[in-house]
Amino acid sequence: MAANPTRSFGGARLHIVTGKGGTGKTTVASAMAIAMAEQGHRVLLAEVEGRQGIAQTFDVAPIGTEEVRILSHRSGGEVWGLAVDAKAALMEYLQTFYRLGRAGSVLERVGAIDFATTIAPGVRDVLLIGKVYEAVGRTTGHKRGKGDLVWDAVVLDAPPTGRITRFLNVNAEVADVAKVGPIRGQADSITRLLHSARTVVHVVTLLEEMPVQETVDALAEIRAIEVPLGAIVVNEVTDPVLPFERLRAVATEDEERRYAMSSALRDDLTSVGVRVGDAMIGGLLTEALAIAERVEIEQEQAAVVKAQGLPVIRLPWLPDGIEGGGLGTLADALRAQGVG
Repeated sequence: MAANPTRSFGGARLHIVTGKGGTGKTTVASAMAIAMAEQGHRVLLAEVEGRQGIAQTFDVAPIGTEEVRILSHRSGGEVWGLAVDAKAALMEYLQTFYRLGRAGSVLERVGAIDFATTIAPGVRDVLLIGKVYEAVGRTTGHKRGKGDLVWDAVVLDAPPTGRITRFLNVNAEVADVAKVGPIRGQADSITRLLHSARTVVHVVTLLEEMPVQETVDALAEIRAIEVPLGAIVVNEVTDPVLPFERLRAVATEDEERRYAMSSALRDDLTSVGVRVGDAMIGGLLTEALAIAERVEIEQEQAAVVKAQGLPVIRLPWLPDGIEGGGLGTLADALRAQGVG
């Protein structure tokens, strides 16, 4: 039984979800937002990579730089979506701090905005995560910190593990670009949020060697920059059908035992009226061997995941994907393990 994750991140308001490409981090982030909304919370689900992953996951129209409601729950909870764009964030930033007005449009026409968001990736990340920072602390009052919080939680579908540390380490990334001024001040404010108990980073993985190793590496890097960690989310967990020891016995490569197992399997199938041939028996035993090998690898990788000392959330493999209620199934699994 996995440890209850709420013991590690129950007070967090910003849930950052990362993972190696292909592990399903956008799906997990979306299911996490749904799990929270089902508990009556108002949740903002944001992305920063320009992939429109949230829109594709929820099968809605492309999401822009304005927050849009994408799900309502009978509990009163809601999920809103936001696609943060570096260019739009810079234009907003220039208007907020420098009151450029129409001059901002001139800068955009001459390509200065694209230049600024491309040539200095550290500044670009400050702009991207700065929008998320603003959402976490936004209140209903006219001044920040006055009134009620607009969002009960913010879930960020963040860059993959290969880039997550650089994305989160905004202070170091802008050190050579902005030592003073508004950009530096914003980076400092973001860093305080990221290092506080209001933030946790969840890492999504599969029980395969490469994703698990990348998870281990990312955890070490995130610990080094002192951003709080939440849970390791193991996605697409399959049911082995048979206990491992029995599966391994069925899948034996020993010729004598394999012959005995073939005969027993033939007798069992024949007894229930199934017509069998050598090809069928051989195919079944070969498939059993492949499953046994996969389960053994998964057990080895599960031990590596457990050794990281974090709560582990296990999400089931969905044969039909997230179509037909799959996201709800994942949200239910998350809530059952303490998320929400």
